[in-house]
Amino acid sequence: MRIVGINIPDNKNIEISLTYIYGIGNSLARKLLQEANIPLGKKTKDLTAEEISRLRDLIEKDLKIEGDLREEIRSNIKRLKEINCWRGLRHQKGLPVRGQRTRCNSRTVRGNVRRTVGSGRKPPPAPK
Repeated sequence: MRIVGINIPDNKNIEISLTYIYGIGNSLARKLLQEANIPLGKKTKDLTAEEISRLRDLIEKDLKIEGDLREEIRSNIKRLKEINCWRGLRHQKGLPVRGQRTRCNSRTVRGNVRRTVGSGRKPPPAPK
């Protein structure tokens, strides 16, 4: 099944399947299913055409998802960089933005960069 151009897995609960769409998490998926009067435990492949159309309509008219959401986030980060605020500078440098410490445990933002004292050292000369 495809919703908003995204393939959604058939063998999972519809609640979990909706989270494959960028911008829809667990709580929003539950809220959408309640508005569309679809049971939470129902599998994606068991949905009727009417339920699918109700779900599509809710997602398309109310939510900003996928490309639009990515573009909005990208433009927000670009604006932060242009005005040279603290968060923008952290984005530019590739460091944690939300106040996390960097002395240790910032590998996820920087990538798995291991900079230790001995890593760049030349090997000692071989004895003659």
